[in-house]
This record gives sequence, structure tokens and C-alpha cells, in this order.
Amino acid sequence: MRMFDARSYVPTHFKWEVEGKIGIVTLNRPERKNPLTFQSYGELRDFFRDLVYAKDIKSIVITGAGGNFCSGGDVHEIIGPLVKMQEAGDTDGLLTFTRMTGDLVKAMRACPQPIVAAVDGVCAGAGAILAMASDLRLGTPKTKTAFLFVRVGLAGADMGACAILPRIIGQGRASELLYTGRAMTADEGERWGFYNKLVEPDAVLAEAKTLAASLAAGPTFAHAMTKTCLQAEWHMTVDQAIEAEAQAQAICMQTKDYGRAYRAFVEKRQPVFEGD
Repeated sequence: MRMFDARSYVPTHFKWEVEGKIGIVTLNRPERKNPLTFQSYGELRDFFRDLVYAKDIKSIVITGAGGNFCSGGDVHEIIGPLVKMQEAGDTDGLLTFTRMTGDLVKAMRACPQPIVAAVDGVCAGAGAILAMASDLRLGTPKTKTAFLFVRVGLAGADMGACAILPRIIGQGRASELLYTGRAMTADEGERWGFYNKLVEPDAVLAEAKTLAASLAAGPTFAHAMTKTCLQAEWHMTVDQAIEAEAQAQAICMQTKDYGRAYRAFVEKRQPVFEGD
């Protein structure tokens, strides 16, 4: 069986730490508000793919260094080279890039660990997509979230935004943000359901870690099943989804955690889950 030793993993283009059962990804170019490059896109994609094999990591926090989350694709290291591809007529190169960025979102949605985004300050372009692709999002009163692709002459249809964002905040609100490229304020983000909660900037990472740790202490096999169903059922009718969930729940009922929960209830104590 393939394994991924996440505890000893040393990335090149972001910071990675493990605290107990949770892992923390930090976008770590604070002097530029943590923009992404070709290399960081690819490394993040491969990393989230490998997390499928990291059995001892039960939840993930993703955040940014220096008071900002992520300013999107680096203007000089991504947008400039892409314009050169366009001028050279390199359609294959452009499509290779856009597929790679979409593959990062696919990898985040496919990894079994719940992902909690701790978002402060600037959260723009591809950074907004990373927050969107996470399972849960905590923001701060300073957070400004912008799907600003239209402002650089591109469609709002980027990295799954037209499919995922309406499911989070609704079709009309998503349409407004994707057509205009304007920033969604923190209050709007919380009111519309994009952010699960707003906390103060100096507390957002700690709050995200606490949330991730609570998930990691829960029935993690069942959490992974929930994440799978949340993703897969977008494509199902209600009847199909009910059947899929019947099968998923029957599988979860075969885990030891299910029995642990029952015995803890009978004995009037909190269950201790082990994810098996």
C-alpha cells in the first residue's frame, strides 16, 4: 500500500507544519501578499493529491503569512509569461496551465481530510479560489475576497468558480462577483455563507487550528465519507443521493468508531474516536 510521510515532507514553495493530527499549509511570500507561481500551483496540486495516502493527518488548515491570505497569480511570474504565450499563439501552453490550476482544486476536493481556510486580509483571484475550494472558511473583519478575473480581461469561469461558488453563496450573488470582479466584504462573506465565522486577525489561525483539531478528533473515516458525498452528490438526483447516502452510512456503521460512540453514550462519557 502506498503511503505519504507527511510529517517529514519539506515543500519548496510553501510552508508545511504538523501539529498532532492536523497539518498547516502556509502560503509564505508575505512581501508580495503570498502570490502563486507556476511552481507553487504544481507543488500544491501534487501535495493535496498525496494527502490521500497520509493516513495520520486527519485535517488541514490553509493560511497565508503576514496578514494576507493570497493575492492570486503572481503578475510577473505567471501573468507576464502567459501573455507571452498568447502573443506567440501557444494555445497548448495556455490550456496546459489552466488545466493545472483546475487540477489543484480537484486535488483539494478529492483529498479525504477536511480543509479549513484561515483567511485574513487580501484573498483575491486564485487565492479566493483556494478559499472557495476549502471545506470551511474563517475570515476576519479585514478580509477582502475578490474573484477578479474579469478585471484582467478573463472570464469569471476559472478553476471551477462557476460551479462551486453559486453552491456556496447562491447564483445571483456569485454572478455579481464573477461579472464585476468587485471585492466581497467580510460582512457580506459571512452573511452570504462564504465565511462560516469572522474572528479577529490575531485569532483567526488559532481558531482555524481549534476547528481542525476538533474535526481530527472526530470520526475521521465518517468525515471523509461526508466530504466524498458532498462532492459526488452535485451530479445526482435526490433519489440517487438518498441511495448513495444509504450505502455510505451502512459502510460507516461497520467502523469501530460507530461502536465506540454507542458504548460511550451508554456509559455517559465522551467517545474517543480513532478513525477506523
